[in-house]
Amino acid sequence: MAEKKTKPTKLSVAVFIDALTDPARRADATALVKLMQSAAGEKPKMWGPSIIGFGSYHYKYESGREGDMPLIGFSPRKAANVLYNLTGSSDSKALLAKLGKHTTGKGCLYIKKLADVDQQVLGAMAVKSVAAMRARSPR
Repeated sequence: MAEKKTKPTKLSVAVFIDALTDPARRADATALVKLMQSAAGEKPKMWGPSIIGFGSYHYKYESGREGDMPLIGFSPRKAANVLYNLTGSSDSKALLAKLGKHTTGKGCLYIKKLADVDQQVLGAMAVKSVAAMRARSPR
């Protein structure tokens, strides 16, 4: 079985963010670190080469495959910021309706610019998702 790429690394979050060439993407990444760190109560860590994650949980599938992932996290990609595990709470649909301009995919939330969304709603989604993840996967 191939080794997982998404695992905590020793890479510096600050160095990763500083290396982002687009100043707007860099500013959004800095703001997302503050928002998610506040929601999770955890310091950011690099997971693989491009995901900034907060906290962790352990998963195990019926197939026997298991591993660890961040409770919440994001990756500042060229097309959009990809936010992970923010749609996991019971009232995420209602919050998404109030969020602003975004798209969703398989467990991911895509935001082109933070200015396009209500950051208080995004913060509430992060807090609720962290609580839901911790309830499902206590340490």
